[in-house]
Amino acid sequence: MVFTLFVFLAVLGLVLGIAPRLLTRFYAGPRLYALETSPSEPVAIVFGAGLYRNGSPTPVLRDRIETAADLYRAGKVEKLLMSGDNSTPNYNEPGAMRDFALDLGIPEEDIILDYAGRRTYDTCYRAREIFHLDSAILVTQSFHLPRALYTCNALGISAVGVSADLRQYRRFSRTFWNLRETVATTVALWEIYVSQPTPILGNPEPIFPREAQ
Repeated sequence: MVFTLFVFLAVLGLVLGIAPRLLTRFYAGPRLYALETSPSEPVAIVFGAGLYRNGSPTPVLRDRIETAADLYRAGKVEKLLMSGDNSTPNYNEPGAMRDFALDLGIPEEDIILDYAGRRTYDTCYRAREIFHLDSAILVTQSFHLPRALYTCNALGISAVGVSADLRQYRRFSRTFWNLRETVATTVALWEIYVSQPTPILGNPEPIFPREAQ
């Protein structure tokens, strides 16, 4: 009896863990594009991915910024929204993202910073509520794109995605990211449909003010 209960709980946990990822992957499939075939959108949203102790972007984050810069140079987007964590004075992810984009030749006036994009949910929520976006290209790695696409679309942004996989990442890192993503996707669905938390907001900062359109 105890063994049967254990097996049941193990199978239930496996299903509950895998089902959200299968759902988001299925949803994301038709919304994924290569850079060359991506539709044009006003803005590319670049998700944060961590900094080194010296404040420079990690390789994963650099790949995201480089991919966004390529989209900009290809005329696929007009602006880059750099969204990351700046919860402490010594950790300024959006600022580091901007500096790297400037090094890549992106004009400063076309880089917008979101200092409160601490999580994917927060980034998508704020893109709609603070920056008044209703469509965008999401730029992140393939392991993260399904959750990002599902979340942003569920929160009111018509989004497509372009993968930022510009290199072969370490096997250990890929395994860790996928395990983490399994949990994060389940949490994302809970937040979208059940808890519906409100992230840090503030005054609206529309990227394209209606008066200028």
